[in-house]
Amino acid sequence: MPPSVDNSQVADLYQSHHSWLYNWLRRRMGCSHAAADLAQDTFVRILARRNLASSPVQSLQEPRAYLWSIAKGLVIDHLRRRSLEQAYLEALAHLPAACGISPEEQEILLQTLHRIDALLDQLPESVRQAFLLSQIQGLTYAEIAQQMNLSPRTIKRYMQQGFAQCITAMF
Repeated sequence: MPPSVDNSQVADLYQSHHSWLYNWLRRRMGCSHAAADLAQDTFVRILARRNLASSPVQSLQEPRAYLWSIAKGLVIDHLRRRSLEQAYLEALAHLPAACGISPEEQEILLQTLHRIDALLDQLPESVRQAFLLSQIQGLTYAEIAQQMNLSPRTIKRYMQQGFAQCITAMF
């Protein structure tokens, strides 16, 4: 593996050019906080590079051009990310007001579903299967009867048993 960047070389580069880079980024971004973050990210990117043997930091002919090219890529990424975030927020703003249920109502529904599930577990397997095919998969009684090789009348009786268990859970 080629040698990594010497930290002292990056420190020298930082000392010599950080303020220039920060000022350039601040003018470009219009925000001192974003400029500070991007300047730091530029130097972090230099430290993260492993293969700089072909252009070690100490022998850079144009260190500002080198910093500028890294910072420019980071600015593009930052602006692209900000644009995506803005588009997402605008899409959210155009959604209708939430017509959902409150957390308390969600908890009550969840508890009710747990009680129904526990009560359905008490049913015979064939009754539970018929009930779930109807209520979860939306099959008609005739479709359930055909799938289970039973008469539609038997399925109707099973469904009555299933609904009776659900009513017990509700009250």
